Amino acid sequence: MCKTFFISDLHLSDSRPDLTALFVDFIQKHAKTADKLYILGDLFDFWIGDDEKSPVIEVVKAQLRDLADKGVECYFVAGNRDFLVGKRFAQACHMTLLPDYTVIDLCGVPTLLCHGDTLCIDDVKYQQYREKVQQKWRQWLFLKLPLSLRLKIAQKIRQRSQADKQDKPTDIMDVNADFVNKIMQKFNVKNVIHGHTHRQNIHKMAEGTRIVLGDWGKTSSVLYVDKTGEYVFLNETLQPK
Repeated sequence: MCKTFFISDLHLSDSRPDLTALFVDFIQKHAKTADKLYILGDLFDFWIGDDEKSPVIEVVKAQLRDLADKGVECYFVAGNRDFLVGKRFAQACHMTLLPDYTVIDLCGVPTLLCHGDTLCIDDVKYQQYREKVQQKWRQWLFLKLPLSLRLKIAQKIRQRSQADKQDKPTDIMDVNADFVNKIMQKFNVKNVIHGHTHRQNIHKMAEGTRIVLGDWGKTSSVLYVDKTGEYVFLNETLQPK
C-alpha cells in the first residue's frame, strides 16, 4: 500500500493559533490514515534550538509522536526558517531527519524531495546568507547563546528578511528552471517535490514533473499521493465545531 502526504511552509507560531488548529485537524483527519508523512521544511515560523519551549511546540510534539506511534512514518527536511531543528526535537516527535536533498521511492517512482530554497539561485543575496548560516561552527556558536538572546536575534533576522522581500523582484524568489533540471539529472529522477516559494502547482516539464507545495493560511496545502501515483492537493479550511 502507498499512501503518502507531503506538507511544508506551515510557519507555526504561538501568535497564529489558527494555523496550529489547522495542523491538528490535518493530523487527526488525514495523516493518521497514511503510511508516510513528509514535512518539507518551515513547519515553524522560526526555530532557535531544540531547548526552546512553547505551547505550539508541545502540541506539535504530541501530534507527531502520536502519529508515529500509530505506525505512520514521519520525516522532516529542514527549511530556511527551521534549519536548526535537531536530533533532540526529532526524537521527541519520533520522526526522522533527512538531508537537504533526499530521493525516495514514491509508489515505484524515484522522486527528489527538498525544501526548495536551494533551487532559488537567482536570489544571490539569500544564497549568500544561507551559506553563512549553514556553517556548522556558526550554528554551534549560536546554540551556545542564552535562549533569550537567540530569540532577539531571530526576531531581528525575520524583520530584516520581511523588509528585503518587499524590495526583491518576485521572479528571483522563484526557482531557477535550468538549475532544477541540473539537480534532477544529478539525482537521476523525473519528479521533484518542494515547498518554499508558496506557489502551489504541478508543473509538467519535458524532463518530468515538479510539484510545488503551498503555504498554509486560511486553508491547508497538502499533497496526497496514493498507490496510483496521482498527485492530488487537499486545500481545506478549519470547520467550526
